Amino acid sequence: MSETDPVVAPPETDPVVVLPGERAYAAATAVFNLAAPVRPAAAVTVRTAGQVQAALREAQRAGRWVRVHTTGHASGSARPMDGSLLIRTEPAGPVRIDPAARTARVPAGTRWGEVVEAAAKYGLAAPHGTSPTVGVVGFLLRGGISFYGRRSGLAVNSVRAIELVTPDGEFRRVTATADPELFWALRGGGGGLGVVTAIEIALFPAARVVTGAAFWPAAHGPELLSRWLSWTADAPEAVTTAFRVMNLPAVPEIPPALTGGPVVCLAGVVLSPTEDDLGTAERQAADLLGRFRAVAEPVLDTWETATPPAVVRTHMDPADPVPVVGEHLLLSELGPDGAEAFLRVLGEGSGSPLVNAELRQLGGALAVPDPNGGALSHLDAAFAFTAGGLALDPAATAAVRAHCAEVRSALTPWDTGRTAPTLVERLEQPQGHLSAADVERVDRVRRRVDPAGWQRHDVPPGASARY
Repeated sequence: MSETDPVVAPPETDPVVVLPGERAYAAATAVFNLAAPVRPAAAVTVRTAGQVQAALREAQRAGRWVRVHTTGHASGSARPMDGSLLIRTEPAGPVRIDPAARTARVPAGTRWGEVVEAAAKYGLAAPHGTSPTVGVVGFLLRGGISFYGRRSGLAVNSVRAIELVTPDGEFRRVTATADPELFWALRGGGGGLGVVTAIEIALFPAARVVTGAAFWPAAHGPELLSRWLSWTADAPEAVTTAFRVMNLPAVPEIPPALTGGPVVCLAGVVLSPTEDDLGTAERQAADLLGRFRAVAEPVLDTWETATPPAVVRTHMDPADPVPVVGEHLLLSELGPDGAEAFLRVLGEGSGSPLVNAELRQLGGALAVPDPNGGALSHLDAAFAFTAGGLALDPAATAAVRAHCAEVRSALTPWDTGRTAPTLVERLEQPQGHLSAADVERVDRVRRRVDPAGWQRHDVPPGASARY
C-alpha cells in the first residue's frame, strides 16, 4: 500500500466509556503535564467519526459536558472537567502523504513525530511543534509556532481541510469552500466547535536544515542577549531562533556540563528548501553562531547540518510526562531596558527556580496576516516569552508560581496584552488572542453547531462572549 492509497476504515465498534476507579480510566485521562491532572466524570477513547458520534450521544444522554484532548500537554490551561465526558482521540490509521500535492492527511490523535518522519521521505516538512510527542490537531488549531515559523507562518495557516463531528452530531468535512465560516472559526477560534477526526495540511520543501542548541555559562548572558536582540532586528526569514535561560536538573539524560548552574542557550533552525540552498543556509547559521562564539566558547554545542527529522530534538523537550507550572506573554521589541529586566529576574544571580525561560523569535511570516487564514492567522509581537518550572511538591510549586508572577511584573512594560493559545500553560493567566469582532463571529458559528453549549467548557477565557 502506498502513501496515497485510499484510507480503509477499521471495523466500527462502540467506544467503551470508563468511570473513575475502573482500570482503563487512568489511561483514558492521562496527561503530559503531571501538575495538571484531569478528573472527568467519565472518559472514552475514540478513533472514528462513528465512535465520536456515539460518545456525543452518551454525553448528552448522561447530561455531561463534552471535553476533548489527545496528549494533555496543555492540561494546565484547561478548565476543570468535573461533570464532563472526556473524549480522547487516537489515530484510526497512518499519516498519508501526497507528494505531488505536498499535503498530509493526519488522523486525529497523531503525534508530530509521525508526521515529521512521513513527510521527510519525500523531502518535505510540516510546521510542527518543538516536541515529537505533541498532538497534531490541538497544536494546529491553537495557532502553532514552529521552528520554521518565520519562513512558513503560523502552523494553523497550513490547514487545508478538517474532518470533524460537531456537537450537534453531524459529521462534516470543511474547507475554504465547504462551510467556510466553520472552517474559519476552527482555525484559531478557541475551540468548542466539535471533535476533529482528521486534518489535512500543506507541506513545504525541506531538503536539509542547520539546527541545534549551544550553551554558555549564564555569566555571558548580558552580552549574548544583546547580540541576539541586535541580530533579530533584521534576521533572514529562513532562520527561527530562541534565546533561553535554563536551570537544568542533574538527571542522567542531561549532560553534566549543563547542570552545574544556570546556562544560556541559543537554539534554532535554518531551513534549506533544496540542496542548492544549503550553502546559503550554512552561511546564515555561521553568521549567527559566529557572533555568539566570539564572546566565549560554548560548553556544549549541537548545531549541525542535518535532515528535517533532527528538528524535533533541537529544543530538548522531555520525552516523558513531567509536572510543570508555566507562564507566557507576547512581547514587543525589548531593547536594552527589556533585556536588563529579563536577565534581572531570570539570569545569573536572580535565584530563578524556572527550568526554562525563553524568548522565541517571532516576526517574518509569523507577523503577516494570511488572506486565506482563519480566526488567528498571525501574531503581532516581536517575541513569545514562555517559562516553566518543575512542580515537584507544594513548596516547589509555590516558588515557581511566585517567580512567574515576579517575571510577569518585570516584563509588563513590553507585554502586548495578547497571547498565543498554543503556548498558554495555565488557565488563570491573562490570555486573549481574538478581537471583540472575531469573538462574536466565532460565537455565531458556535450557536449554529452547538446550540445547547455541550462543548462550552473547552473554550478558553477570552475566546467567547457566550460562556
